[in-house]
Order: sequence, then structure tokens, then C-alpha cells
Amino acid sequence: MQSFNWAPEHSGALRDCLSRGMSYLEAAEALNARFGTRFTRDAVAGRAQRLGLKAAPRSRVSKRPFEPKQEPRQRETAADMPTTPEPVPKRAEPVKLRCVGIKPRLLAFADLGPGDCRYPYGGDKEGEAIAFCAHPKLANSSYCAPHHHLTRRLGSASGRVSEPVMLRLVRAA
Repeated sequence: MQSFNWAPEHSGALRDCLSRGMSYLEAAEALNARFGTRFTRDAVAGRAQRLGLKAAPRSRVSKRPFEPKQEPRQRETAADMPTTPEPVPKRAEPVKLRCVGIKPRLLAFADLGPGDCRYPYGGDKEGEAIAFCAHPKLANSSYCAPHHHLTRRLGSASGRVSEPVMLRLVRAA
């Protein structure tokens, strides 16, 4: 990277290049060839701006004609789009939840003991509190036997697909 301090002879040479109608790129190349520097076009443009100099206006004709690499894609218009509307998807039937044949004790989280089942109930509706099963849990599990089997699918762990679980925490009253 070049230093931000331009030598006075570099600034003078830049003035000379731009007064002869050179572009910023051509001026950078001339300065680099003359002084052995490595100024970029942007560095030359920045210095010229700080000195109040302007390069010759760019010509609209380029040296090489533009050749697109591929055919431009055409946009679809309303006439190209199908006129028949897509069918409205049918409303999905609610999923029937599996359940177990035990009556939960429905304790608040703060009232649970270290050996109580933590299977949640409630919290489906806005403002509804979440309660927990609270039956004795299995060893190495957070749930009692019926809830443990309810939450575990049959088959190997690699064959099971995990589904996202959303719990909503509610402030205890």
C-alpha cells in the first residue's frame, strides 16, 4: 500500500499528466513508470480531487466493443403467464395427538420435586399456564414410564426423525 504523503514532484507530475488530457488510469501508469511507484487509479483520483484537479472526461466509445457472454434472459410478461389460477390448498386436518392413560397431577414447575415427571400440559392458548405430570420419573429420564414411551419413537435413534418442540414459558403467579 502506498503512503498517504505524496512527494511534491509526484503532485507536480500529476498536474502535468491531467493537463495533457490523461485519464486517472493513464496518469497512474505514467507516474508509476516515471517514479517507480505503485499508485492505483483510485489513489491518483483521490489526490487529484484533493488538489482540485479533474481528469479529461471519459469518452463514451470504448476501445473494445462489448460482447455479451450469453443471451440476455427475457422477462415474463403478463401475457406469458398462465391464465388459470392455481388451486387453493385444502386446509390440513388437525393431527390427532397420542395420549397416555394416566391422570397427571398438574403441578407448577416450581412445585416439582427432583424425581417428578416433567411432561408439560397446557400452554396452548394465550395466557394459559403450563403444568406438569409430576408422577415418579424413570431413572435416566425426565418423564414417567408412560410419557417416556410416548415421547420416544420405535426404532433406532438414527431412524427417528426429531421434530421441533416449542414450549412457552409463563411467569408464575
